[in-house]
This record gives sequence, structure tokens and C-alpha cells, in this order.
Amino acid sequence: MPTPKPILWIDADACPRVARDIIIRAAERTHTRTWMVANHALPLPPSPWVKSRIVAHGFDAADNEIVNAITKGDLVVTSDLPLAQEVIERGAMVMTTRGENLTLDNIKSRVQMRDFMETLRASGEHTQGPNAYTDADRRTFANALDRWLQRHARV
Repeated sequence: MPTPKPILWIDADACPRVARDIIIRAAERTHTRTWMVANHALPLPPSPWVKSRIVAHGFDAADNEIVNAITKGDLVVTSDLPLAQEVIERGAMVMTTRGENLTLDNIKSRVQMRDFMETLRASGEHTQGPNAYTDADRRTFANALDRWLQRHARV
């Protein structure tokens, strides 16, 4: 029995619009089922491959929906490190919207750094937020997603 194709799960609340557009085009091209999970309606083209799941407003509602729905081998696109860690521990793969693969080897140190920076901010320290999403980020993400789809979601 053939292995089912993995599903793309997008943490769409914080996903840049340009990255969502890349995902939509890639899902259509490769016929890959894709779920955009958000707490509000998203403008999506009519598609048999790309659908949205609207969750209740609330802390981690989209994250919980994704964690409860994923299966081993699925890909979650998110920059939310606690979500990424939980997804990885459940056997799914994670890619950030900047094209970085998060794995068991690098997620713990990333979460620890995030927590450290959060502690600094809570103590009144001014820290930089993430850099603006650039054309280079867009290209890197598009290329990384294409490579992942070629390996894992062949037509």
C-alpha cells in the first residue's frame, strides 16, 4: 500500500503574505493538500488543494489545531518555536518562512534562546525583533519548499 502524501500545515496567522502566496502556488503545482490555519478568514483562491481552517480566537488555538491534526511526515510552516518543538516531537517536519529546517538537533537551543530573549524583554531590556522579510528570504523559502516537495510530495 503506498504511503499517503504528506500534508502542508501553515501557521497562517503569522505567515507573511508573500510566503502564503508561494505555498499556494507550490501546493497547486504539486497537488499537495495544504491547510492554512488561522483565527481569521484568509483570502484564498478556489482550490482543491489549499483550504483554510479558522479556529477560535485565543492563546495557541491555531497551534493546538495543527498539533492535533498532523501526522508523521507532514510539514508545518511556522516560525513559532514552541509549536515547532511540539510538532517535531510528534514526528512531523518544520520549516520556517525563511526556509530554515527546524529539527531535533537545533530546536532546543532555539527555544532556549527565545526564552532567554523573552526574559530580557520582561526585565525592561530593549531587544530587536525579527528582521524584515526580504526578497532574499522569499527566494530562500521558495527554494527550500520546492526541495522539500520534490523529496516528499511527488506528483
